[in-house]
Amino acid sequence: MNSLISRLDDWTDLATKQMLQNVIERKQKWDKFKQLHLIVLWSSVFFAFCFLYYCYARILGPYSYSFEAMFSVFFSKQSHLYAFLFIFGMFGAVKVLYNKKEKAEKEYHALRSEIIDRSKDLWKEDSWKRRHQVYELLKKEWDINLYHVSK
Repeated sequence: MNSLISRLDDWTDLATKQMLQNVIERKQKWDKFKQLHLIVLWSSVFFAFCFLYYCYARILGPYSYSFEAMFSVFFSKQSHLYAFLFIFGMFGAVKVLYNKKEKAEKEYHALRSEIIDRSKDLWKEDSWKRRHQVYELLKKEWDINLYHVSK
């Protein structure tokens, strides 16, 4: 369990601490997939543009007089095919990472909404007055907003 969550003392019970820990882990998972998705997306776009520029400069420009000549030059080297498959595979990885990112986001928001909906049950009596300190800690450290259900 995170050290900041475990130091909440009597403000929260063990079940609430575990729920807060789970929402932190899901937020970190979502952030990880979001960052990885962007890195792979922009890398694949960069490699695609580099490959297209290479094809234009080395194949289309010099051999533009004949489609047959362009076709034969493009497929005469195996590296062209490997580069094309690599870029195609990167765009496939972008799609897979996007789906994982969306799933992680749904899980995170579902748990966050559950905590907000059950806040009256999780913080009772004296701890209800101090729950805003827990909310501020989560907002400051992990950018998790437990004040409102909307994103």
